[in-house]
Amino acid sequence: MKNKLLIFLMVIILGVVLAACNSNDDVSSENDNQATNGEESGDENQQEKSPSDEEITPITVNQNISADSVISSTGPNGEEAVPATTLELTVEDIEKIREGNYKAAIVMHYAGNDWSTAQIDGLETAFEKMGIEVVAVTDAQFKPEKQASDIETVLAQDPDIIVSIPTDVVSTASAYQKAAKQGVELVFMDNVPDGMQHGEDYVSVVSADNYGNGIAAAEIMGEQLNGEGKIGVVYHDADFFVTAQRVEAFEKTISEEYPNIEIVDRGGISDPEDGLDVASAMLTSNPDLDGIFGVWDVPSEGILAAARTAGREDIVITTIDLGANVALNIAQGGPIKGLGAQLPYVQGTSEAILAGYALLGKDTPPYVAVPSLKVTQDNLLESWEMVYNSSAPQEIIDAVDAAE
Repeated sequence: MKNKLLIFLMVIILGVVLAACNSNDDVSSENDNQATNGEESGDENQQEKSPSDEEITPITVNQNISADSVISSTGPNGEEAVPATTLELTVEDIEKIREGNYKAAIVMHYAGNDWSTAQIDGLETAFEKMGIEVVAVTDAQFKPEKQASDIETVLAQDPDIIVSIPTDVVSTASAYQKAAKQGVELVFMDNVPDGMQHGEDYVSVVSADNYGNGIAAAEIMGEQLNGEGKIGVVYHDADFFVTAQRVEAFEKTISEEYPNIEIVDRGGISDPEDGLDVASAMLTSNPDLDGIFGVWDVPSEGILAAARTAGREDIVITTIDLGANVALNIAQGGPIKGLGAQLPYVQGTSEAILAGYALLGKDTPPYVAVPSLKVTQDNLLESWEMVYNSSAPQEIIDAVDAAE
């Protein structure tokens, strides 16, 4: 009897164990199914967030730019400036452009500075939103013959759009004319090749307010020198419309607004790296110089190096373009006291919008300008965000904090 009772209890216990195991298997299977379903659901969600399905929003320039900003520049042919802040592609515009599967190329005169990097970034970001493929980005290294070759190479890729800044308006003109005859929509940065007509050969030209930036650099120089002193000017020795505007505005402002500041020496550069040699010669001939203006940031880095070699850390340097190296020197309270800044990211966005106008058959203005920005140590970090659409490098932020 005891043996029968023992066997009966063992059977019951075994049944309970088996039931529990089956229950665990069911739960495990259910969890596995849930995980699988979750992965599938995740894949579906991921597909819903693919670039082609992202919500389309209008493309405009930086809305933090004041609509009341004064633009002092005129276009290469004396055209009145249309503010870049007026440009916009609507959702409907973008949808139509995306249907075309268009291609674009960016043909630069020089891509070795922060200005060019920001221009290209603004263009590529806007083109991506428009569904336009960028098939080439070229760097002519300031050589007209290379830029003409770059255009030929790009044309073989059959782009619908070329955005470019001519290295030389005369020697590159035939290459751009060839592109126009092939039906390519041409949008220019800063300058227009000789003989080309708005509305026939090209869409528009977009520039910073370079005259306004020259005024800003002169005002900073005048303020730093308290309206008195001797200065030198390092200019661009080339047929380049925008750099000529900067120098004209700087020198005119100094002459009219600061009559006790005398421009005693001028030296031209043909290459961005010439700033060091030109400034060194200037300081040797004029050891009592109080300041030097550099036509843009890269040659101004050479001016800074020349001043240091000459033991002239007290000299005042002003320039155009907010490059990382000059920005760091401003942040540190060095000889570079300030500059007139272009807004290259905004300029790139504007050029892309105008290319979109052309693809849609919309009218385009002959000359569009982006306002100038006066930059000193006091507004350096905010200015960087405006110029590059991003925060300043940590090294610059730290230098500004240390100077406060």
